[in-house]
Parts: sequence; structure tokens; C-alpha cells
Amino acid sequence: MIKKVNRKEASAKRHRRIRVALSGTTERPRLAVYRSTKHIYAQIIDDVKGVTIASAGSVEEALKAKLSHGGNIEASKEIGKLVAERAKKAGVSQVVFDRGGNLYHGRIAALADAAREAGLEF
Repeated sequence: MIKKVNRKEASAKRHRRIRVALSGTTERPRLAVYRSTKHIYAQIIDDVKGVTIASAGSVEEALKAKLSHGGNIEASKEIGKLVAERAKKAGVSQVVFDRGGNLYHGRIAALADAAREAGLEF
């Protein structure tokens, strides 16, 4: 009998596999993205020190007024710009992109492209 794997388990499995090779350092921290159905979040993490340098999410009050829905491509673009601005303020210009087990498509790709346009290098 074939075991069925749901989407969430498959995503978690991909994320574990990715994280074996991917780690954020002090010089080049990790830009981690979490996507839910209603919102999207991004954090810049130094895995060596175990600290979050900058973060942004579609649940923030300033963005809620600006966005009609937190789970679409427009919201992802705003979060990408915002996290890049906050990273620049913290002195980070280069990051390693961690897509969190999600496919590099749609909202994940939109966030990454917006972060690149705002000045992050990866």
C-alpha cells in the first residue's frame, strides 16, 4: 500500500533537507520565508549567534491598512521590500535565501525579487 503524504508534511521534509546544507552566518545571514494561506513572513537570521536581525510580516498593523489581503503576491512584494530595508538599516547586504521548503514560485519568488530590487544580494 502506498503511503499518502500531505502537502504540509512534504514541505516540512523539503525544508529539513534544504537546511542541512543551508545556514546563515554573521557575514551572510539567512533570509527565511514562511508562507501560510492568509499571511507571509520573512526573517533575517544569524544562525551562528542564534538571533533574528530583521523581520517583517503581513500581520503588522502598518501593512494591514495598506494591503487588502496578506496572502497574495502584492503582500509578498511589500514584505520583501520591508525586510530588505530593515536589513540594510541593520547593516546586512548579503543573505542566503531559505524558501522554507516551498517551491520557488508565486509568492515566494515575488518576495525574493522584491528583496533583490530593494538592495539585498543573494
